Amino acid sequence: MANPLDRPVWHALHGRQSCLAQSGLGLRQGEAVRTDPAYGPFAAAAVGHEADLAAFLTHDDDEVWLVETTQVAPPPGTRLIRSAPLLQMIADGPLPPAPVDPAIVALGEGDVPEMTALALATQPGPWGPSTWRYGQFYGIRIDGRLAAMAGERMRPAPGLAEVSGVCTWPEHRGQGMAARLIRRVMAGHRARGDISFLHSYAGNVAAIKLYEQLGFRPRAAMVATILGKA
Repeated sequence: MANPLDRPVWHALHGRQSCLAQSGLGLRQGEAVRTDPAYGPFAAAAVGHEADLAAFLTHDDDEVWLVETTQVAPPPGTRLIRSAPLLQMIADGPLPPAPVDPAIVALGEGDVPEMTALALATQPGPWGPSTWRYGQFYGIRIDGRLAAMAGERMRPAPGLAEVSGVCTWPEHRGQGMAARLIRRVMAGHRARGDISFLHSYAGNVAAIKLYEQLGFRPRAAMVATILGKA
């Protein structure tokens, strides 16, 4: 049986997060599915049904993001906007206890404007008006302003949860806030019985080194394929 992490979007939208799935065929779990656009642009298609992805691209600025083990060739009705090699990492070994960090606060609806501004400015990945609803996000404030945050996104199978949305304003980088926030997200995963995984751009050597220090190991080379309307 294929590992659900090889097709995290497909398995998330046909499993634990099927409530977020939309289908070009008008069915919640069709041969091509995408997340509710408010949550982001992720999509996936069954093998041989890639052409159904075009149904999600109705405007010139629409796009879908595919996360697979190989780059997806643009099917009819779509065009390749860009692709990016990723490294998928997983923390499936023993982890040290996460110390209580009083500076870390749980973020909620009242923090969404600041979360959105930070995500759009630093581009940790796709961000939509409901991305914060994927799961619990945490932040650190400096002088009352949100300086850094981290949260979670895809849950492709029971026992797996993705660390995502890790970002820090440039003027606050180099202070270890990202590491502290990732540890907090991972602690929440372990408390509910989930193993943490994440995706990093393959060329981001500094980030990958940090993730390894936090207990992640490389699992698989992945590719983000971003398609737009032809």
